[in-house]
Amino acid sequence: MLFALGLGDDVVAVTHECDYPPEATSLPRVTRDRLPAGLTPAQIDAAVKERTLNGESIYELDTETLHDLAPDLIVTQALCQVCAVSYDDVRDIAEEIDSQPIVIALDPHTVGEVLGDARTIAQATDTKEAAVDLIHEASARIDRVRLAVRDARKPRVVALEWLDPPYVAGHWTPQLIEFAGGEDLLGFAGEKSEEQTWDLIAAAEPNLVIVMPCGFDAEIAHREAEMQRDQLAALGAGQVVAVDAASYFSRPGPRIIDGLELLAHIFHPELLAIPDELAAKAITVELD
Repeated sequence: MLFALGLGDDVVAVTHECDYPPEATSLPRVTRDRLPAGLTPAQIDAAVKERTLNGESIYELDTETLHDLAPDLIVTQALCQVCAVSYDDVRDIAEEIDSQPIVIALDPHTVGEVLGDARTIAQATDTKEAAVDLIHEASARIDRVRLAVRDARKPRVVALEWLDPPYVAGHWTPQLIEFAGGEDLLGFAGEKSEEQTWDLIAAAEPNLVIVMPCGFDAEIAHREAEMQRDQLAALGAGQVVAVDAASYFSRPGPRIIDGLELLAHIFHPELLAIPDELAAKAITVELD
């Protein structure tokens, strides 16, 4: 979001998860993951649940580097404890930094709120014109997709944000599915992602399943789907597609519009053409 608003030269540090645009990867990282490497999806889910229940974060801040950098503004998020350092931790540390940085915690739950966050950041960084342009472009792309698919049949879709155990995607994803010309059978726009059972998912009778494990790219999502092949096959869907969630669905930034276009192309390839580079971010899972 910051880079999209033309603030890239002012960004002095990022999290250990920040990998876009490429320029961000060369900046100092001020967070680290507390979970050990090599955990399976089920082990990750169990570890996150245990730490969350105990009020513990799965990430920690590099306070020394933050003090040295003395930022004027810290942008964090309060949307999901699993996805970032807690807002309370960030606020407490900010109060100890000599520069006394402003802390903005973003907490979007819908497509509109994601785009609205551009305005929030713009007000704090004097980039209002850039925010207007960003929102205008995003809105025009959304309208283009909705117009292209408005008279098309609607596939019955389930979007899975995790597979072991299965989580149905929430927040902005159900809206993206609707805008792309699909019917989300289990997700609710603006609500948190929800753990479900494979039996309940099968009972919804989807004919298209989108596998989008939170924070994973298309190749890893495809690998995870292959590991759950039997469970996915039992759903009876005619098509299962793994997508790049890390780039286009998990993160509430400008690239969710690319995610919308990717979904529309998956649902209705004859109605919406997209660049080959984006189309490659969807991999069909062969279940036969």
